[in-house]
Amino acid sequence: MADLDAIYNSKLLELAAQAPCSERLAAPDATATAHSKLCGSTVTVDLSMSDDHVTAYGQTVKACLLGQAATAVVGRHIIGATAAELRTAGGQMRRMLKEEGPPPTGRFAELELLEPVRHYRARHGSVLLVFDAIERAIAEIEAKRAAETSSAVST
Repeated sequence: MADLDAIYNSKLLELAAQAPCSERLAAPDATATAHSKLCGSTVTVDLSMSDDHVTAYGQTVKACLLGQAATAVVGRHIIGATAAELRTAGGQMRRMLKEEGPPPTGRFAELELLEPVRHYRARHGSVLLVFDAIERAIAEIEAKRAAETSSAVST
């Protein structure tokens, strides 16, 4: 089992202190919130997309260091990411933490810094909140677009 120094290391402290995209968007395409009942952490994200790519992102984070670090990494790399990349990264994080899977690759490879958290189940929820919120926001955007397309076709 990893020791606490492996989890709460200086790189994660640095990331959490310099979280990008920490302001909310004035007119996002979608807003979603994820909350962990276990630890009380909450992440709210604002997302704007053009076609399938993220064009703007904002977030409010009330979480422990680990949740803050996860949102910081995502915030550093999300602009330009596709919905598929974000879903893939979320799936890779879930498998890394819950199934001993490898860390994320590609644009979100820096999330490997959170690999030691896999040994602390009580912290999984906080680390995954950002992905839960982003995936909800993407689903909301996709549903709005599908409704608009359906409405345009029926007129």
